[in-house]
Amino acid sequence: MGGVVSSPVKRLRYPLVAATVVVGATAGVLVLAGVLPIARGLVALYALGIAGVELARMIRRLRRGVIGVDVLAVIAIVSTVLVGEFLAALIIVLMLTGGEALEDFAQSRAERELTALLNRAPRIAHRMSSAAATQTIVDISIDDVVEGDVLLVRPSEIVPVDGALVEGTGPSDFDESSLTGESLPVERRGGDQVLSGSVNGSAAVRMVASRDAAHSQYQSIVTLVTEAAAHPAPVVRLADRFALPFTGVALLIGVTAWVLSGDAVRFAEVLVLATPCPLIIAAPIAFMAGMSRSAKAGVVVKGGAVLERLARIRTVVFDKTGTLTEGRPTVTRVRWEPGFSEDRILRLAASAEEYSSHVLAASIIALARARGLGLLPAERAEEVATAGVMAVIDGDEVRVGKLAFIHERAPMAAAPTLEAGELAIYVSVNDRFAGVIIARDPLRSNARAAISELQRRGARRVVMLTGDAHATASSIAELAGISDVRASCLPADKVSAVAGMDDRPVMMVGDGVNDAPVLAAADVGIAMGARGATAASDSADVVILVDDLSKTVDAVAIGQDSVRIALQSLWLGIALSVLLMIVASFGLIPAAVGAGIQEAVDLVCIVNALRALRGRGDRSRDGSRPR
Repeated sequence: MGGVVSSPVKRLRYPLVAATVVVGATAGVLVLAGVLPIARGLVALYALGIAGVELARMIRRLRRGVIGVDVLAVIAIVSTVLVGEFLAALIIVLMLTGGEALEDFAQSRAERELTALLNRAPRIAHRMSSAAATQTIVDISIDDVVEGDVLLVRPSEIVPVDGALVEGTGPSDFDESSLTGESLPVERRGGDQVLSGSVNGSAAVRMVASRDAAHSQYQSIVTLVTEAAAHPAPVVRLADRFALPFTGVALLIGVTAWVLSGDAVRFAEVLVLATPCPLIIAAPIAFMAGMSRSAKAGVVVKGGAVLERLARIRTVVFDKTGTLTEGRPTVTRVRWEPGFSEDRILRLAASAEEYSSHVLAASIIALARARGLGLLPAERAEEVATAGVMAVIDGDEVRVGKLAFIHERAPMAAAPTLEAGELAIYVSVNDRFAGVIIARDPLRSNARAAISELQRRGARRVVMLTGDAHATASSIAELAGISDVRASCLPADKVSAVAGMDDRPVMMVGDGVNDAPVLAAADVGIAMGARGATAASDSADVVILVDDLSKTVDAVAIGQDSVRIALQSLWLGIALSVLLMIVASFGLIPAAVGAGIQEAVDLVCIVNALRALRGRGDRSRDGSRPR
């Protein structure tokens, strides 16, 4: 019964389609009843009414400075009515009104991955509370989850917020395909981080929330996808590039056929085949499909205009730490000055680094805790972006950061000899150079392959911009295959460097909060957002949801595929229409038949545009193309 009730409701979504069918059926009955003039009058009035609606829309667009191809639809309807081709006029009207239904179907197909992503967002969490001898489980909204809550995740449930499995939890499988695009489940144990949006396996587990819902991974993805879907694709501009010449060619063919044959019907027959649905519908579908495909691959693209720019990238700029490198540095050794000890330097540095957002801070803190060095509270702390952190600890002023930052107060600080891939963190205490903590942050295993593939796809220039010292940056750049290295850059230096690059569009790839200004300044900013770099993600045009540099290649590939397929669809529609118009100019295609043929052309173009949902093959995790 539900299906019987819902069908009329669905048809009412497209009232003009329903009205066109009713008018056509009524006219057919009138023809069978022998009242042909009334049937013709009904069709003529209805068709001209639709033409009037289209004319009003056209005028509104012209007032906004937009010249579209809808003028051809109006001319086709009016001309077929004037020459008595009423069936053709009705078919054209059905084609125009039915175009909305076709576009809705194709767009829903293209948006399927985006819709699935939004629909499966977790909504409840099972909070565990314990009294002296009892434990209760209460279902709460995920909006009520706070950091530190102990939550139960039942088998096959979606993890509601980011957190860590309770210590002692045995190996459990989690499906992270909605976050990473990887089809195989991953194993997590007690203490391991689990991300919201991943699906638990067959065993119930307990976890401790590390973030509230608003700042968890899946909710961030939902927000980004919603914003991306709200950005209109640049398809109006893309289609309108062809609007004026296509309209001129169609009118020229139609007028020539009329003049040479002396028959006004020829003009109507030509214009019937010039209706603009492929230009209006096919390109938007290709861009929406590209956005849907990218979301499935773990890459959120904020609008079709970004896809257009991605397709034309000529310069790629990379940050170093956390982008080209793993971003999980490990301390390899500590050098200390007379009067200090290794443990004291580590303890003071870790205590100060608790107030830093830099990726190196976590490594120093982890090592100090592993050695049982209790961290000290700071009386006052301040982080200087891209330079270091200053904290007053137990009455001592401790500085931790770059050599230049330490030199401001301790001019005797000296740089050690570093091996490839190593970096130094300098420490001073009360304006006295205390020592150096040396760490290693290796190059990502797929960085060189990803850079090579980006170059193959059109990037003529690859640059590294980093705040690190030149020696450290150069060693990583050499391993990655980058010759243009700009080191010791402040955020303002990075913005100036990107703004001054001539070979555009420029794509900037970064991950940290300090990368937000330069991501916003680039033609396309890509944020490696897997670690929750909110500021960078907000200012970026593309957000990579997994910690995988090869996804930058996927973003460019999807942009190129989407633009290529959109243009193919446009040219396919134009070529078929022009060919059919030429045939019709010789009187070989009656107007009614031409209207039906043009509808088939529309379908061909839409189906071709939907090819943007799938690529020529996914990239392997090392950034290379599959064999």
